[in-house]
Amino acid sequence: MAAAGAAALLGAALALDRLFPPPLDRLADLSVIVTDRRGQPLRVFTNAAGAWRLPATVEDVSPLFVELLLAYEDRRFESHAGVDPLAVLRATAQNLGAGRVVSGASTITMQVARLLEPRPRTFTAKLIEAARAAQLEWRFSKRDILGMYLTLAPYGGNIEGIRAASLMLLGKPPVELDAAEAALLVSLPQSPSRLRPDRYPERAQAARDKVLDRVAEASALSPKAVAEAKSLPVPSVRLSLPASAPHLADRLRSADPGRAVIATTIDGTLQQAVEALGRRAAETLNPQAGLAVLVVDNRDRSVLAYLGSPNALDETRQGPIDMVRAVRSPGSALKPFIYGLGFDDGIIHPLTQIADVSTRFGDWAPRNFDRSFTGDLTVMEALQRSLNVPAVLVLDRVGPLRFADALRRAGTRLVLPHGTALPGLPVALGGASISLWGMTALYSGLARDGLVAPLRTRTDEPGGAEHRLLSATAAQQVRAILEGSPPPPGVVQAQELRGSGPVALKTGTSYGFRDAWAFGVTGRYTVGVWVGRPDGTPSPDHYGRNTAAPLLFEVFDRLPADRGRPAGPVRNETPPELLRRLRPGDVEIAGPRQADRLRLTFPVSDMVLEALGPDGKGEPMTLTATGGRRPLSWLIDGRRIAHSPIAREVVWRPDGPGLVRVTVLDADGHSDSATVEIR
Repeated sequence: MAAAGAAALLGAALALDRLFPPPLDRLADLSVIVTDRRGQPLRVFTNAAGAWRLPATVEDVSPLFVELLLAYEDRRFESHAGVDPLAVLRATAQNLGAGRVVSGASTITMQVARLLEPRPRTFTAKLIEAARAAQLEWRFSKRDILGMYLTLAPYGGNIEGIRAASLMLLGKPPVELDAAEAALLVSLPQSPSRLRPDRYPERAQAARDKVLDRVAEASALSPKAVAEAKSLPVPSVRLSLPASAPHLADRLRSADPGRAVIATTIDGTLQQAVEALGRRAAETLNPQAGLAVLVVDNRDRSVLAYLGSPNALDETRQGPIDMVRAVRSPGSALKPFIYGLGFDDGIIHPLTQIADVSTRFGDWAPRNFDRSFTGDLTVMEALQRSLNVPAVLVLDRVGPLRFADALRRAGTRLVLPHGTALPGLPVALGGASISLWGMTALYSGLARDGLVAPLRTRTDEPGGAEHRLLSATAAQQVRAILEGSPPPPGVVQAQELRGSGPVALKTGTSYGFRDAWAFGVTGRYTVGVWVGRPDGTPSPDHYGRNTAAPLLFEVFDRLPADRGRPAGPVRNETPPELLRRLRPGDVEIAGPRQADRLRLTFPVSDMVLEALGPDGKGEPMTLTATGGRRPLSWLIDGRRIAHSPIAREVVWRPDGPGLVRVTVLDADGHSDSATVEIR
């Protein structure tokens, strides 16, 4: 009979447990933590209730803290089943003897039940807490229950849990607590509002010392250790949780709102150094000017530092805007990739002579930054000096459409000015826009033998597919040329003084001094810097070389000396036909051997051409070819659309979206074709 009754009670308890499981919602409402690559917090967000609540386990705290907590709060925690009968008897006797409540009998498990389901402290509430404690003990291990307490325990204000309390009150993780600190954090949950050390340090110290006396009685600490702990002051200032890389942290949290911990590739120490550099550099700029910095490890394209503005809270500088992702005019910073494609196309070589003279391209006559011209010089010198006319000459031969599509295929899309359907030659000098993020990815490709792939910001983020922008030879040639670029005034780049190899440097300045850029590449690292006013207002006399480049080299000074191998000097292995001068108006600039081969230069296979207007009708585009013997015939899907006795280009307007095959045919019957998609 008794056995049947016990079985019935057990069945009823199990049924109630299943019908009314312990509420665990508060355990799921945690602060989102964005960590660096070593697991240290970069940025912590309050939870949905506005509290700083970080998840914690027994492994996250000092064993000394756990020992003091159990000695003070619940000596028989490991043996009871949620309710401690001995503690209940002791508390009842003490309270009856005193005629008032002087002692409680709540176990840690009962406190967890109250934290999970807060309610007024009444006798009925105590009974519910006892029942919930039994449920918790039935469902979870002792270590799990202790972890719940360490996550939810209140510490005053909106601080909840041992990790947030240790970081905000003591400035250290809970695994590093000493005896005095551990005793303080044991005491505060007893009356978190009344004992807040940032408001009532005397009360907090008295509560801490009470814990130390109690644990001394339980022999958890020696008298000497207690005396030393009591001699230490109680911290009286509430600290802020880390708030590094705010723009990146906001972006990652928004992209994955359900994740409590987001592990980034950021190097926390470097990030702090870059943020300090950014704040200091901003003080030398116009009060409305901002800046952005991106540092990439070329080995795996992981982002090591991400600075979207000098101060994300500074409205004067429009700090909330993430200028790493903002689309801006790159000035001449795209020139290296124009030359690189020219190398790959057999149009030029670093030692090709090129003409820097006054030249008109249609109704446009570009001029150099200093308004002068140099005359004949090598391509290498033209790129190092960032001369404008030579870059436009090369882009004219490469083709603006092909250049823009090559960038798109590598994962970086140019944003054309409003009302512009197709890229033109001004792209060479900043006539299209791009972000610091996209530009840095392109420059990182120079150290990866011309292969470009998306940058990574999360440790669990898979590496994206690589796309070849330049051949390995062209990438090395471009990087070698840029390694010879002179550093900005006052910056020493000598290898013996910098402790590492040279930095391949390229700067850029957009029209009207609106954007100043600098990019630096070594074998190991790529650094990108943007400086300007986020609203696009000009900053006279601030350009890439005197504004962005000095900051770039300061960032490199914070990087380890081992930066990988330099690209080395440009070898003089120039094909004879490429030693000819490249001048305005030249047609067969690559010599007879190259000219004999008919080649469709635009479009090329697998291009996606956004050539449809808002009305769905095709916009005119220019088809171009080199080599072959004229006249040339042009066909679309086998249908001839033009016959050109002289020109090597025709204008064609697509009929609509879809795949088309473009073919060029010369007088000798040679042909070249490309299949492209029209959108």
